[in-house]
Amino acid sequence: MASSLLCNSSPLLSPATLFKSHPRFPLRHRFRCHVVEPLKFDNGKPYLPLLTTDPALPTFLSSNTHLGNAINKNDTRLRIFSGTANPALAQEIACYMGLELGKIKIKRFADGEIYVQLQESVRGCDVYLVQPTCPPANENLMELLIMVDACRRASAKNITAVIPYFGYARADRKVQHIGILEFPNIPSYDETQGRESIAAKLVANLITEAGANRVLACDLHSGQSMGYFDIPVDHVYGQPVILDYLASKTICSDDLVVVSPDVGGVARARAFAKKLSDAPLAIVDKRRHGHNVAEVMNLIGDVKGKVAVMVDDMIDTAGTIAKGAALLHQEGAREVYACSTHAVFSPPAIERLSSGLFQEVIITNTIPVSEKNYFPQLTVLSVANLLGETIWRVHDDCSGGFEPYSTLGID
Repeated sequence: MASSLLCNSSPLLSPATLFKSHPRFPLRHRFRCHVVEPLKFDNGKPYLPLLTTDPALPTFLSSNTHLGNAINKNDTRLRIFSGTANPALAQEIACYMGLELGKIKIKRFADGEIYVQLQESVRGCDVYLVQPTCPPANENLMELLIMVDACRRASAKNITAVIPYFGYARADRKVQHIGILEFPNIPSYDETQGRESIAAKLVANLITEAGANRVLACDLHSGQSMGYFDIPVDHVYGQPVILDYLASKTICSDDLVVVSPDVGGVARARAFAKKLSDAPLAIVDKRRHGHNVAEVMNLIGDVKGKVAVMVDDMIDTAGTIAKGAALLHQEGAREVYACSTHAVFSPPAIERLSSGLFQEVIITNTIPVSEKNYFPQLTVLSVANLLGETIWRVHDDCSGGFEPYSTLGID
């Protein structure tokens, strides 16, 4: 159990405490996945924690002992396959669940075409394909579609696309500029944009038509993306993982303020602040003059002398969050933490994040981070146990919408 986040105040209630009385969730010990052999993929390496200590994981997801004795690996009809986008995360998920990754052959021909062959039977099985559509987004998306098609033609009973990071999620609507507040990815004039695609809907259609029966996604850019799918979508949040890590920090509640880096992320930041003992909220008001270009305007809220925790769903070029951090320091913030589920890290993100603006940059491994992008302030947390637990509940037809399951952040 992580130590309390509060000093001289009421203790922060970790989600783990809600599981103490539930028979299926006894108190558990920390769990570390040991990868015996390196994974044979060209564009992925086994996940290596950046910290020398055990990675901080929510204690209510830190072991799979509640299911370990009930699984017969030879008889289970559940299969997990990994694409080449993030094989290390897929290996951790399988390790948490006590299963082995399914055998699959993925290669690219000289002209760039992708070939997929399942090397074991999936007839009548519940198949889960772990493949984020992270950069290179088009390559990984096409690979996912071909994997789904291969499983469908192999007579899989159910096919679930496990997409830790859903690419094209930002292209989810045509937006109108309203007043002085500007929403993401639109130019600075007061008109609804025409003649542009809604790529998130197109990608949803492609995944559905390829043959997927269900999608499991983590921290979609906007909740409306779930409505683009004509199949069930299980949406989980990385908040419990990040919150449990922050709870291990010795930060006084009176010194804490949660900051939304833009107006569009206020709802996310408010929910985050509520879990941190109902911490106060601040908002960075900004204008955009083009894609991936942000200009900070002013700050709504008080951060003077406080520890500011900036919360966003993803960090791409880090322009928004870096300029926001600079503004927070100008307004008197003592320390600035950046928390994000998806680390896209497009250049020049690393230079901006490692420039000394942040006390710590906390991300998860939904997208693999190459070793060249490590910097001292970076902390990577694993969502493998969160996704593994969700897969079990989907497979067992368990709902995540009532207590105590709702503490997982599963819709």
